[in-house]
Amino acid sequence: MSQDFYTDKARVRASFDRAARRYDSAAVLQREVSDRMAERLEMIKTTPLCILDAGSGTGYGAAALRQRYTDARVVELDLAPGMLLASRSKQTESAGFFGRLLGRVSPWQVCGDLEALPLADASVDMIWSNLALQWVNEPDTVFAEFRRVLKPDGLLMFSTLGPDTLMELNAAFGGLDAATHVNRFIDMHDLGDALVRAGFALPVMDMEKLVLTYDTARAVMQDLKAIGAHNATAGRKRGLMGKHAWQRVEAAYETFRRDGKLPATYEVVYGHAWRGQPKKADRLPDGSQVIQFERSTPPRAD
Repeated sequence: MSQDFYTDKARVRASFDRAARRYDSAAVLQREVSDRMAERLEMIKTTPLCILDAGSGTGYGAAALRQRYTDARVVELDLAPGMLLASRSKQTESAGFFGRLLGRVSPWQVCGDLEALPLADASVDMIWSNLALQWVNEPDTVFAEFRRVLKPDGLLMFSTLGPDTLMELNAAFGGLDAATHVNRFIDMHDLGDALVRAGFALPVMDMEKLVLTYDTARAVMQDLKAIGAHNATAGRKRGLMGKHAWQRVEAAYETFRRDGKLPATYEVVYGHAWRGQPKKADRLPDGSQVIQFERSTPPRAD
């Protein structure tokens, strides 16, 4: 990926720190995708005792994992300390006085970067990562780190965003100038290849498109701001956009209006794989590994 499309980690951290308090009010997509990931766990037999929630946000996924795997320690890791504090606050509030007294508020939180995990080798049984990988710069680095901290036969399950994400917004900004205005996202097949390069076994990838609808283009931007999802690419334009430039963007976005609403499309990519060496039966005669790619029928989420 061109370094013009690399994310500025300091900007990402600051954006999510600022958004932490209002994040839950706008994180409709994040919760929906987390729930869909959880449904996929029904088909996977695993009993992890230590789970890393990589990019845990305000703790929605971590809470579901604790409920599903009651004997497991769930470690929340996020780049933004504000997100971890928001999760701790929610846990403290829901636990009540006696819950806190009995230790029902999880102490397992780590502030860190997915591309340089502050965890020991072979220290977790499962890694869960919901809509966080789109903020990294090098998938190979992240998957190498994931494999390093996973125990043998450990499970990696993740979701991220694909290239068609916010395609309407990207098209509306197209031709405005040479700067990047929307984050760039990595193709599902490239992620599958990166998993293989990192040494993961039996990777399975699939994709679906979810569409959120809005009354105005400004409402789309406000939602993105509320969850901290600013454009954080190195090639972004600095400074505020002028009034006339924004009017051009709004007019271009209006061409996508259907049934009185403006769509915002998200290409959601799901993947899971196992740490360890693939079995011989999982390789073709020429030594190459089999990867499954499944394409789901795109649903519509209004």
